[in-house]
Amino acid sequence: MKRLKDKVCLVTGGGSGIGLAVARVLLEEGARVAIAGRDPAKLRAAARELDGGERVIHLPADVADPAQVRNLVEQVTRQWARIDILVNNAGLNIKERKTRELTPETWKLLRGANLDGAFYCVHAVLPQMLERHDGIIININSVAGKRPSPLGGAAYAAAKAGMRALGLCLAAEEKDSGIRISNIFPGEVETPILDVRPQPVTAEQRQQILQPEDIAAAVLFVATLPPRASVPELIIKPTTQVYI
Repeated sequence: MKRLKDKVCLVTGGGSGIGLAVARVLLEEGARVAIAGRDPAKLRAAARELDGGERVIHLPADVADPAQVRNLVEQVTRQWARIDILVNNAGLNIKERKTRELTPETWKLLRGANLDGAFYCVHAVLPQMLERHDGIIININSVAGKRPSPLGGAAYAAAKAGMRALGLCLAAEEKDSGIRISNIFPGEVETPILDVRPQPVTAEQRQQILQPEDIAAAVLFVATLPPRASVPELIIKPTTQVYI
């Protein structure tokens, strides 16, 4: 029995890394999945790789633009009538992440991709979930949102801390609405975001840290719990990474 049969899922940042792995496990459990991202070519390649037939659509969108997010949600809803599960996974970082290197422009860029975009998606999807008294919102955060450090950088960590606050407040506000919100906080994961680390990540380290499918397994765990159960926060890290 497919645990997510006919559920409609929207995964932002779905063209690679965690988003692509999440889309794959949702499809395997019978869901219909829309993947969104800024790069149309990457999305097309991801959709081909997923090979989900009519159960996969790919829609270019920059989540930092509220108009594009509204259009994205409208397109998915027109296609499949609703969105049952929203996975806010889109995010980015830059090499020049020290506070002394940040500019108002790069601060805004990182805030837009890592925090504002999550709010815009929630704002666009929440009304239909409220109407149905049902829905799951999963925010792919980062341990930087709980343990800020120079590794992620000040702007990235500040945005992720804001994303945590957004998720927790929304969960408290909607606890009686039938809508469940979860924040997942991965540690280091082998994804393309590592390519913009100020210090290169070795091949050996990439093998030791979390893989995208590990985070996808956490998402699937949250998404397949019964309606009576909710996971406010879930921390997952490489065994070799310290968390204190």
